[in-house]
Amino acid sequence: MSTPPDRTADTIPDRTTPAHGTTEGTGITPNSSPTADAVLAEPVHFIGLGGAGMSAVARVLLGRGLRVSGSDAAESRGLRALAALGADVHVGHRADAVPEAGTVVVSSAIRESNPELAEARRRGMPVLHRSEALAAAMSGRLAVAVAGTHGKTTTTAMITVLLREAGLDPSFAIGGDVAALGVNAEWTGGDVFVAEADESDGSFLNYAPRISVVTNAEADHLDHYGTADAVHAAFRRFADRLPEDGLLIACADDPGAAALAAAIPGTRRVRTYGYAETADLRISATRSVGSTTNSVLSFAVDGLDAEQELQLSVPGRYNILNATAAFAVALELGVDPAVAATGLSLFSGAARRFEARGEGDGVRVFDDYAHHPTEVQAALTAARTVAGEHRVHVLFQPHLFSRTREFAAGFADALSLADTAVVLPVYAAREDPVDDVGGWTITDLMRGPGGAYVADPDEALHVVVGSAQPGDVVLTIGAGDVTQYGTRLVGLLAERGAGPAGTGG
Repeated sequence: MSTPPDRTADTIPDRTTPAHGTTEGTGITPNSSPTADAVLAEPVHFIGLGGAGMSAVARVLLGRGLRVSGSDAAESRGLRALAALGADVHVGHRADAVPEAGTVVVSSAIRESNPELAEARRRGMPVLHRSEALAAAMSGRLAVAVAGTHGKTTTTAMITVLLREAGLDPSFAIGGDVAALGVNAEWTGGDVFVAEADESDGSFLNYAPRISVVTNAEADHLDHYGTADAVHAAFRRFADRLPEDGLLIACADDPGAAALAAAIPGTRRVRTYGYAETADLRISATRSVGSTTNSVLSFAVDGLDAEQELQLSVPGRYNILNATAAFAVALELGVDPAVAATGLSLFSGAARRFEARGEGDGVRVFDDYAHHPTEVQAALTAARTVAGEHRVHVLFQPHLFSRTREFAAGFADALSLADTAVVLPVYAAREDPVDDVGGWTITDLMRGPGGAYVADPDEALHVVVGSAQPGDVVLTIGAGDVTQYGTRLVGLLAERGAGPAGTGG
């Protein structure tokens, strides 16, 4: 299989102090700066600057001392934060916001009809995908790229928090804010760069990491790939990007990731992790108490068998797997196992990954970014653990018409794990509406009386509040704007508890 052309660059001026992180003794050298065709001439202008992925790349470039400008459709806290760091920020998309010279950066969400992109094309300016810009920013560093259909953001965040605690001072770019880090990206000047690698549009093939992590590989984003086989082929190409001295870390419990690991030639290094007996880094003896879990990790170091207890303060089997992937990265970088476990114990979660929104009238409300049936099932399974003997309620917003049509049965099965499930209209995002697909496509397939499609969000909130009782857990789930409803649910529940008819008197 041919290797995609290298899209990294060695043309970024590094205006920071010398690196104070180190990878000495790991057996892996940082990336050299290859000849490249992605040149980040200044200023670097981001169309859609406020997005999670775009803002992360912009933060890194600002940290490296580059001039950055950008625009977004609406004002946001993220835009204000970038402006405070020195970015020239515009609200609204206008052709005159494009600088006279420089490089334009876009995400896959930006359409060719965007007036700024059209203007950049008219002038013949270089236009890069955000992954190309990030690849350029990472050149010269030991890059750790985290890919997978689910768990990328959390795993990338866990690796970063762990390596920080271990003193490696990594730079990072993550697709969501992390409480323990305070931001979604930072340039530190250290030798290691940890990045979330997005497979949704194939852009993860623009990276050239020394360590690649694949948490899982399932059919998704079929609006881009077309078939499940094409998805798995893209993951194989991602693994092929590793150099001869690189390492693939893959989950042995996931069929797609396990198949990927098995297909790697015997001359290449692979380390698997999971509960599976065949895993190189094996998890066992897991015990859960509320949101806390304790597990035992078994592995080999310098040819000797070793064990390490792993305690996490975030719930769910999937988080144990994510943490074990981070632990495997730490071992490769020479971090002491006990230090790695301590760093992971400090991880308190990533934004919108089973994130606590608050409590009202004794009902705890959480928010989760899950937008694939496997992710929804994992989130609701974790909620069951947290709720104990009480009930679980979910407010779910499907993301994309294509995904809803393709995985309606899977969503119906996953949502059936909740005691009640209220499904909202589809969040279209980058797609045009489809008349014969909607939230009802899912609820029509649900088993039992617990599922309901409610088109009006305000009505949906009141249905959820009417179902939840003290001690219960409520999840708002989806990749769209459903996240805004968690706080509203907490407020409505609190009002109920304080009112004359409420449980709070």
